[in-house]
Amino acid sequence: MSNQTRLQALSEFLKSRRAAVSPAAAGLPEGTRRRTPGLRREEVAQLAGVSSTWYTWLEQGRDIKASPSVLECIAGALRLTKDERSYLFALALDSGPASPAYSLEEEPEISPALQKILRELTTCPTIVSDRRCAIVGWNEAAAQVFLDFAKLDRKERNMIRLLFVRQEFKRLAVNWEEFVRGYLAIFRAYYGQYVDDGWYDEFISSMKAEHPEFNRLWEESRVSSAPDVVLEFRHAKAGKMLFHLTSLQVHGGADLRCSIYTPAGDSNTEGKLRRLLERQA
Repeated sequence: MSNQTRLQALSEFLKSRRAAVSPAAAGLPEGTRRRTPGLRREEVAQLAGVSSTWYTWLEQGRDIKASPSVLECIAGALRLTKDERSYLFALALDSGPASPAYSLEEEPEISPALQKILRELTTCPTIVSDRRCAIVGWNEAAAQVFLDFAKLDRKERNMIRLLFVRQEFKRLAVNWEEFVRGYLAIFRAYYGQYVDDGWYDEFISSMKAEHPEFNRLWEESRVSSAPDVVLEFRHAKAGKMLFHLTSLQVHGGADLRCSIYTPAGDSNTEGKLRRLLERQA
């Protein structure tokens, strides 16, 4: 990420988070002459204990210095979550870890232990992805519920792109936008963590150019390393299915993530999935 791109990302993030905080939530009077939702810049500056001019420059993406202590105050004023705070610090301090050499020709290795976990999660569709949301592993349940990833060229197996390109996902997810928001929140967390990896800027630019829906949802600036989402699917063969999405980080140098779709306990989703798998056996 170039310095200019990093500052632009910081600017967009601060604006979106400021708009998401109501005056009432911040302990301020609503007033009667607000043209836009959320806090004003001077109100954020007041809550953070910094000058209005300095905060305005920061939000405008000017290349100014910000200390960790001041960023803590801004994070408090904007009521940021832990993941959002980490994203703010990574962008404002340019403090992301140095990214190792990474090539699309390389594919992270899935350990035998992780392969066994995938097989054992029989009725939990599970996808393993890397820090670019490229799908590097999945189980049979995931292939049946989503699509057979083995039939895709490896370079096409990027979960973010698939969500917008493949109609199967739009037909499957009743609350498709929430489905997408969960993955975009994870993707943005990676984006802030690997601020020196130029691949992200190229990928985001191409997605914005090709998919207006991506641009709209991306501008919401949600950040989460592990969103907890309840999803309703309308499967072509199994009908209504309810899943809880749990995202787990896999320890190790490859920076892999398991996205596990657990059938909702108060539904008959697990039984439907078992029957679906039996028909394919």
